[in-house]
Amino acid sequence: MKVFWWLGKLLTLVFWLVVLTNLLIPFVHPLHFLLNVAGSLLAALHLLEVVFCNRSLKGRAHPWLDRLKIVFFGVFHLQTIPAPTAPKASHA
Repeated sequence: MKVFWWLGKLLTLVFWLVVLTNLLIPFVHPLHFLLNVAGSLLAALHLLEVVFCNRSLKGRAHPWLDRLKIVFFGVFHLQTIPAPTAPKASHA
C-alpha cells in the first residue's frame, strides 16, 4: 500500500509542476484555462483538508511541515500519518 501512496505523491507533484509551468509559459488556449481551473480547485481542496485535519496535527512533532505536505500532496500525505491512539480507559 505504501507504493500506492508514494506513486500518488509523485503524480501529484508532477501535476503541480505542470500547473506551475502553465503559469510561467501558458499552454494553448483551452488547455491553459482548464489547467488553471483544475489547479485552483485542487489547491482549494487541499486547503480544506488542512483546515479539517488541523486538530489532529497538533500533537505531531512537526505540524507545520505536515500542513505544508498536505497542501502539496493532500490525502496522499494524510494516509501516511499514523492514526492517533486513544488513551486507554482505566476501569476502577
